[in-house]
Amino acid sequence: MAVAAKNIPAPDLVPVRRALLSVFDKTGLIDFAKGLAAAGVELVSTGGTAKAIAEAGLPVRDVAELTDFPEIMDGRVKTLHPSVHGALLGVRDDPEHAAAMRKHRIEPIDLLVSNLYPFEEVRRSGADYAAIVENIDIGGPAMIRASAKNHAYVAIVTDPSDYASVLNALEMNIGSLSLDFRKKLAAKAFARTASYDAAISGWFAEALEIEHPTWRAFGGRLTEVMRYGENPHQSAGFYVNGDKRPGVATARQLQGKQLSYNNINDTDAAFELAGEFDPARSAAVAIIKHANPCGVAEGTSLKAAYAKALACDPVSAFGGIVAVNRTLDADAAEDIVKTFTEVIIAPDATDEAAAIVAAKKNLRLLVTGGLPDPRSPGTTVKSVAGGLLVQGRDNAVVDDLDLKVVTKRAPTPQEMADLKFAFRVAKHVKSNAIVYAKDGATVGIGAGQMSRVDSSRIAARKALDAAEAAGMAQPLTKGSVVASDAFFPFADGLLAAVAAGATAVIQPGGSMNDKDVIAAADEHGIAMVFTGVRHFRH
Repeated sequence: MAVAAKNIPAPDLVPVRRALLSVFDKTGLIDFAKGLAAAGVELVSTGGTAKAIAEAGLPVRDVAELTDFPEIMDGRVKTLHPSVHGALLGVRDDPEHAAAMRKHRIEPIDLLVSNLYPFEEVRRSGADYAAIVENIDIGGPAMIRASAKNHAYVAIVTDPSDYASVLNALEMNIGSLSLDFRKKLAAKAFARTASYDAAISGWFAEALEIEHPTWRAFGGRLTEVMRYGENPHQSAGFYVNGDKRPGVATARQLQGKQLSYNNINDTDAAFELAGEFDPARSAAVAIIKHANPCGVAEGTSLKAAYAKALACDPVSAFGGIVAVNRTLDADAAEDIVKTFTEVIIAPDATDEAAAIVAAKKNLRLLVTGGLPDPRSPGTTVKSVAGGLLVQGRDNAVVDDLDLKVVTKRAPTPQEMADLKFAFRVAKHVKSNAIVYAKDGATVGIGAGQMSRVDSSRIAARKALDAAEAAGMAQPLTKGSVVASDAFFPFADGLLAAVAAGATAVIQPGGSMNDKDVIAAADEHGIAMVFTGVRHFRH
């Protein structure tokens, strides 16, 4: 049964006479404390925060004066006391609450300034279990939630970026804060503790290898409100969760206009694909349009790889995203900027390359400092009506798979290299996915079709169009290999690939009709390899 409310109306303006400051992140603390003191606010504080305020020459009371109890247990217990929580939770206009506060000599606190132990940062630092646990804040969240619940009388500030607006509001309201302002601060405070708890519970599940905990929470911090979402009538915001995986969320934008919702989605897809290619082995370029690759290639240089990737589908590349797996150099940059491109993302960029890109003022250039590890575990989340679908990241890598030749003819070494390349790309193509490849480059890609046969035909048609645009006598699918993200349920998809000129096939296998598909491959002299792993991508 719910707790009954007394329906005591909250006052609009509440004077701020006493503030409790207890922060780990001391960014802007002293200037804020000076502003509060100048507004006539009594400062109460704890530990290192109190020391910093006192050293700045400001009058400050130690919280122990309120509690009549010293800080103990290495600071674990200092604010967990009725004199603190009563001061934050007391409903000032409730006669019973007011009487209890007088009886127990509880002095009201009108403003709480608190941020939390850096649990997220310590977790990411690779600290040991004990250190991570020690950085789980207890007193901070308890005070924050108490203050936020009692926002009718108490203002709660959890973010240093709000200090200026609080001081401004106090000045405008002659030392008081409005109910509307207090509500907004409370909403932000509850969101902060929710995100904090999500990080803690997620870490515990990971540490204990619990794949699917009974309760699951995800948190993030808003980095920007976007102009719109996938379409202009949809609102959108970009949140980051603190994961340091190199990518669009952690990148530095060197230049160009603001990234859009679709830019971020496509850039993430592009860089994850680029991360599949070891830069020590070869340069690689991925061109993405609407979250699907329209050209991917390896080469001896980024310039060479880009030329091969662009040749796959130069029409679709217009207005696309380009991801590279090595430091962007001037030679590659000069060629990339010749085609209208929305975003270039790279581990780094030379000064010369950055200057070339800078000539295109709207072209965004992002540098990440590294590549995402395709083998690392992780979690992906997708919303559905009424819930969330949560799964592990697809971290299967073709180089680690047990590949089995199932046809009479085995692939040649060149075919095998191209088969692995094609399957690596197919992992990042929306299902049903068909990828033709030749000499370390895609030459035809069919994506997102309801029928695998249609994907095969579309990929072949695109290869034919590209050949005609380049003035070639025949499409590059002639003599290519082909990858399928899932098994061929019937031989028709395979036969479509044969008709396009493919000489070898890589696919997961596992269909009830595998024997018929293998027989069709043998009949046409096609080599075929089974991976045992599929790469559906929706």
